[in-house]
Amino acid sequence: MPATTTSPGFGRLAVLGLQHVLVMYTGCVTVPLVFGAAAGLDAATVALLINADLLVAGIVTMIQGAGVGRILGVRMPVMAGAAFTTVTPMILIAGEYGIQAVYGSMLAAGAFGLLIAYPFAKAVRFFPPLVSGVVLTVVGLALIGVGVDLVVGHDPQAADHAAPSRLALAAFVVVVILLAARFGRGFVAQTGVLLGLLAGSVVAAPLGLVDFSGVKTADWAGMSAPFHFGAPQFPLVAVLSMCVVMLVLFAESTADLIAVADLTGKKLTTADMARGLAADGLSGVLGGVMNAFVDTVFAQNVGLVTMAKVRSRHVATMAGGMLVVLGLIPKLGALVAGLPQPVIGAAGLVMFATVAAVGMSTLRRVSFDGTHNLLIIAVSIGVGLAPEVAPDLYSRFPSWVEMVLGSPVTSATLLAFGLNLAFNGPRREEASGPGTGGPAMLQDHSVEARAVAE
Repeated sequence: MPATTTSPGFGRLAVLGLQHVLVMYTGCVTVPLVFGAAAGLDAATVALLINADLLVAGIVTMIQGAGVGRILGVRMPVMAGAAFTTVTPMILIAGEYGIQAVYGSMLAAGAFGLLIAYPFAKAVRFFPPLVSGVVLTVVGLALIGVGVDLVVGHDPQAADHAAPSRLALAAFVVVVILLAARFGRGFVAQTGVLLGLLAGSVVAAPLGLVDFSGVKTADWAGMSAPFHFGAPQFPLVAVLSMCVVMLVLFAESTADLIAVADLTGKKLTTADMARGLAADGLSGVLGGVMNAFVDTVFAQNVGLVTMAKVRSRHVATMAGGMLVVLGLIPKLGALVAGLPQPVIGAAGLVMFATVAAVGMSTLRRVSFDGTHNLLIIAVSIGVGLAPEVAPDLYSRFPSWVEMVLGSPVTSATLLAFGLNLAFNGPRREEASGPGTGGPAMLQDHSVEARAVAE
């Protein structure tokens, strides 16, 4: 089925936007949940972080979809959400310097990101399909564990941990998604993930896996005050670590933006890329002020664009508005949070694996004859994923080393980038032209690219 090229009507736009929100919601709120638990924050404070997280993600997503003149926003159907890559550095900074240093370093890294967005976009030739393919593949593979944890349960001591009922429910959701893709037509095929989520929730209700108790206690309106934890602090090591992480997030977003441009048929210019990356930098500034988190282009939603074949940027704008509402109305956020974890996890597994598949498809464009590219890919993915299977891998190194290398995405990106330069130099990949998805699609001029699905 060809991709939808026209802007959907409001009703369809709302349903498609809701599908994007449901796909990314759990991943987005997982970051404040994990960070809050590691930092020893109480439940009320974690709830404030979640609200702030959704609010900032919504604002940045709307900017990415709608754009702000020629300053911010890539104007493509991409979703912004809290970056998993930042979790380990933030936890280590909190333990070493305190939470005020976490948000101070985030604020500084966000300003750094705004300053280097255009120079980074100009240097996109250093991110050929070899590098971007590795980044996408590792992002997808590293996130699969998040989906599995949701399916089986986080607590190994719990009575229902890995219970057959949870696994059967997850399998049911996957089957619904497959059936919608195989036999659905038009709108049904485009909303297969949403149908899987809804059908799974209906089946889960009698199993006692649906919990909306949090809706009763949640407030109707609420938002954390700026600098909730006090004046930000800027320890040099923490700031430098977060700036390195920002560079890695830029590399991750670059790979995702190139993939979405390829999927939608948009001719991505250097200016487009710079505006998209600048929105990531803005998220760091907003996150540092509003007690939220640095956002990146959410990879699972890249997978959803692949599956739904709807390329209208207005879908992302609508979804961003929904996230803002969820961030300002905690009751609605609690309602979405009450969806069964095995159901969300099953949908996440499909999306994460789709991202990895997009990365593998990108790697197909790499030339292997007479090159060391196969070795570069093997080392980057193998060493990059090592922290995923051994979280304490760098625990005996200085804290700044663990802050930078403790994330699989960070490790793989730095390796792929460095090894590509060492073996191939700063040359463009041969693959180029329409449909290749490589960096050669970026044109070094400021003329606006044609809008996609206006």
